[in-house]
Amino acid sequence: MTQFAQSLKTWRKSRRYSQLELASEADVSSRHVSFLESGRANPSREMIEKLGDALELPLAARNQLLSHAGFAMRYPQRKWEADEMAPIRAAVDYTLNQHAPYPAFAVDRLWTIVQMNEPAERLFDMVGLTLGQRIIDIVLRPEVQALIENWPDVARHFAQRLRTESAAQGGVEELDATADAIASDTPSVLDASNLEPVVPTIYRVGELRFSLFSTIAQFGTPEDLTLDDLRIELFFPSDKATDEFLKAMASAPTQ
Repeated sequence: MTQFAQSLKTWRKSRRYSQLELASEADVSSRHVSFLESGRANPSREMIEKLGDALELPLAARNQLLSHAGFAMRYPQRKWEADEMAPIRAAVDYTLNQHAPYPAFAVDRLWTIVQMNEPAERLFDMVGLTLGQRIIDIVLRPEVQALIENWPDVARHFAQRLRTESAAQGGVEELDATADAIASDTPSVLDASNLEPVVPTIYRVGELRFSLFSTIAQFGTPEDLTLDDLRIELFFPSDKATDEFLKAMASAPTQ
């Protein structure tokens, strides 16, 4: 079996498709999919793109399939500081700054913070989270978990989110390890007696208490590995007290 054949088969199974289902999604014959997975047929670049679309593969996986089939990789990975990324950085800056007085940041596939707005810098500094740090590392610290009033609920959802992201990318060791570590220390029983529309993260730092929920934005048509991995997380207050606190913090002078 060729490297391409093995990779295709692995991705198909990870997406829980039969050969027939994949063939239907990619608009090819199931016989051709079978031949590709057995190594009896070689794919064209166009076929790899069709299979990548059908399997909803991340760009890194598409590059891998192209390489395994003997083609040059299509998708580059530019540095965040590269000149070509200037419009992207400007767009992220605009989005983060427009979200003030509420906190927002941008993270990569391993949850490294690559950009933050000023409210995020001021707010999350209270829990030890700063630019360049990985959230998946910080969240494992007992002293950080102790600052989250509803940690069991937050942990349960966070672990599931990490596993979902890992599965979408074909398995990411760092995300799976963090999810396992969180789950091993978190009660598995869910209290369904008082379910809210979303589970906020409730922080308590000394006498200060604030509650936030978030929404996520991604680039819709990435052709670069860095952008394919980038997510913007926008936080909102989940109660009036937090809203007033964030607005007051924004108007207060920096120390």
